[in-house]
Amino acid sequence: MVDSRMKFRTEIEPLRRQGELTHSDRILLLGSCFSDNIGNRLRDRLFNVLVNPFGVIYNPASILAVMERAAESRYFVADELIEHEGMFHSFLCHSSLSSVIAGKALEIMNRQLAAASGFLKQSSVVIITFGTAFVYRYNATGEIVSNCHKLPQRMFERRIMSVDETAGYIERIRNCVCGINPDAKIIFTVSPIRHLADGLHGNQLSKSTLLVALNRVVEKYPDNCIYFPAYEAMLDDLRDYRFYAPDMKHPSEVAADYIYDIFSRSFFSESTLKISKEAEAFTRRLNHRQLTDNAGARSLFIDETNRMAETLGRKYPELLPAIESYKTFR
Repeated sequence: MVDSRMKFRTEIEPLRRQGELTHSDRILLLGSCFSDNIGNRLRDRLFNVLVNPFGVIYNPASILAVMERAAESRYFVADELIEHEGMFHSFLCHSSLSSVIAGKALEIMNRQLAAASGFLKQSSVVIITFGTAFVYRYNATGEIVSNCHKLPQRMFERRIMSVDETAGYIERIRNCVCGINPDAKIIFTVSPIRHLADGLHGNQLSKSTLLVALNRVVEKYPDNCIYFPAYEAMLDDLRDYRFYAPDMKHPSEVAADYIYDIFSRSFFSESTLKISKEAEAFTRRLNHRQLTDNAGARSLFIDETNRMAETLGRKYPELLPAIESYKTFR
């Protein structure tokens, strides 16, 4: 007979950091698409967030490059753009910021840089998710790129960074944040997304490099650096292919929700959890797609939604910036 008290999986317990994130914080998220997963859930609960202004970035060297650029307000210029198959790109930005017109690409990139610069300088929390320790170095300039933009492989050198090199980039990221705001908290994670293009063994080497390097930095700066075990929650707690999306690389929505739940119980107080639930009810309403063409019903829905926003803003003034940005975002 099986003992009903037996456990059949190793559950990740929340960190004991409750109360360290509130709706009064300005939270910048950078890194892999797992940053989007967490950031979008924070946004839907009306936290004041800026998520991946340069698009997804996977390696520590490129995250440092965009962070230093934002800290210095160093704008993109035409000479930095590269053209490939009719599109103008930056090696520091995701292709979602690219354009068929060079001037338009610069406008988009510099608008995002201005937003990142202003937000970084006022951020009290920075959340960074590393995806890989593999990097691509552009042969013509020697720079490590965030995105190859489908240029020929021969134009790049691909290699895995050492633990020392990776830790060095991570420490410089920490120093960049703390140089702007010494009181800022930095939450580091390793993405649970599997980089199968590296091969199963290569993916493990890459993730292990990130984990060892991160551990060094967090142990060196325990006052403001925190490691959140997103990788372990997926690989050691859930540990089942049913929690992956059909591509067998990304966490499913259920898995992402589960990891976010651990995150929220790690960093939110009971009052912040309560506010989050009320905020999510409001954003669900904003996302609701009405199926009626009745003008009166639509007008009533909009009026009720506006009243709900006003009530939330009066009850929790710290939500006002997020309420406005959420409307704009949607």
